[in-house]
Amino acid sequence: MSTGTREIPLARPLLDEREEELVLEVLRSGRLSLGPTIERFEELIAERVGAPYAAAVSSGTAGLHMLAHIAGLGPGDEVITSPLSFVSSANCFILEGATPVFADVDSRTLNMDPGTLEAAITERTKAVVAVDMFGYPCELDEIRAISDRRGLVLIEDAAEALGAEYKGRAVGSQGISGVFGFYPNKQLATGEGGIVFTHSEEEWQLVKSLRNQGRDYRGGAWFHHVRVGFNYRWTDVQAAIGIGQLEKLERLLSLRAEVAARYTQLLEDVEVEPLCADDPTHRRSWFVYVIALPAGADRDRVMTELRAQGIGTAEYVPCVHLQPYMRETYGFGEGTCPVAEGVASRTLALPFFPQLEADDQERVVEALRAAL
Repeated sequence: MSTGTREIPLARPLLDEREEELVLEVLRSGRLSLGPTIERFEELIAERVGAPYAAAVSSGTAGLHMLAHIAGLGPGDEVITSPLSFVSSANCFILEGATPVFADVDSRTLNMDPGTLEAAITERTKAVVAVDMFGYPCELDEIRAISDRRGLVLIEDAAEALGAEYKGRAVGSQGISGVFGFYPNKQLATGEGGIVFTHSEEEWQLVKSLRNQGRDYRGGAWFHHVRVGFNYRWTDVQAAIGIGQLEKLERLLSLRAEVAARYTQLLEDVEVEPLCADDPTHRRSWFVYVIALPAGADRDRVMTELRAQGIGTAEYVPCVHLQPYMRETYGFGEGTCPVAEGVASRTLALPFFPQLEADDQERVVEALRAAL
């Protein structure tokens, strides 16, 4: 319903003539899928994040699913992940028949607490899916040490963290296999899509085969399938958009950081809690701007008032283990992960994208202040 005022959306990709030019080149080439534009994008992003191998796929979720499949996860296995994430962090191994276990988060970083991870491990635990929540790198070295010591597969869900750095190195360069996502609200937006990054040539070859119905990744007959696979292919049209986005990625990341810094300054005298700041070992890549309302605030009313003024907002994010299908299938309920549940009950996202103007941010903050 129209509010009569100009709307400020929750997210909006920054696309320009360069993406149009690259897409037009693909359209004129006639190679819309499995073409050279995808290969070029894979090479460029692997170079950017410091991973030797990258394989573009239809979504970050598809990439996580293939990594869970390659790890051999299945019925009887438990996999530990974060309760404060998008559902794909758990769905990726549930699709293989494994059982989800959730390790509570650190109240400051909102990432999985290594201490709760250690406590959640049982004799049935086979893997860990670590999440870089809201673009803030997880405690990868501690989580990797625990995983190595206990013989667990480690997968990094970095869907929200392209451009982030952990201990001075880009996320993706740490030796762990994982994914980035390219949904329209991400740092690099192609509409749909994602990419698997890995430091294992064998795993890279398997992903390229699995994404294309189990065909031999080296080519050969179209109807020659060497394994059961999926249709998780990407398109050259999306890859063309991705190349355009990659060419200006540093600018996009810088603009996002500027918008975030402006919000933080404007909110200094508003009774809300921002996301944690960077420290010497963690550099956030700004994906969304999320705040926590004060305890006791009526979040639903606040969001209703913002929307009534044409301001986009959303709960960010409900706990995975409290989703209806999780409750019904696995019996999860309140109290499973109290830190994550407390955070999730108070957080909401404000409009956030690279081209968000300062006066629009001021309008958002004033509306928020009045609603509180």
